[in-house]
Amino acid sequence: MYFFTSDEHYGHANIIKYCDRPFNSVEEMDTEIIKRHNSVVSSGDTTIHAGDFTLINDRVKVYNVYVNRLNGTHIFLKGSHDKWLHSQSCKIWEKTIEGRFIVVCHYSMRVWHRSHYNSWQLYGHSHGKLAPEGQQWDIGVDNNNFYPLSFDEICVIMQDRPDNFNFINKFTNR
Repeated sequence: MYFFTSDEHYGHANIIKYCDRPFNSVEEMDTEIIKRHNSVVSSGDTTIHAGDFTLINDRVKVYNVYVNRLNGTHIFLKGSHDKWLHSQSCKIWEKTIEGRFIVVCHYSMRVWHRSHYNSWQLYGHSHGKLAPEGQQWDIGVDNNNFYPLSFDEICVIMQDRPDNFNFINKFTNR
């Protein structure tokens, strides 16, 4: 199973104030986000983290304090604050899952690869403050009750989303 999340901001005390997160301390926030992750993600699952995992720059510390406590395997995309990732780290992840082409990036895009075929774009960065357009969804923790979303949950969300504005419907002459 694939899961998608973004903007955990582990170890970032100021994010509690900036985003009005319901936590009294960074320790409480980190513990709760890890708990919620592990309550839905199992050891055989893969989680795509779409940036801003942490502001901590020490890669070994990031793994010891956070990554090693999270269930599953992880793919990290570079966001605004991910200095712990190598400069050559991916910024966009694309994959077809169960026939659905998905583009994941830290940032929301107006158009993306295969958007004209109604592909999905999952993004973060906006902390639930930027409305999605068409087949998009903000996968940031602030927008999803501090849980990662499974592929199945994304499928349900996208059922009620409108087509992408540039969708080439095979039943029209566009």
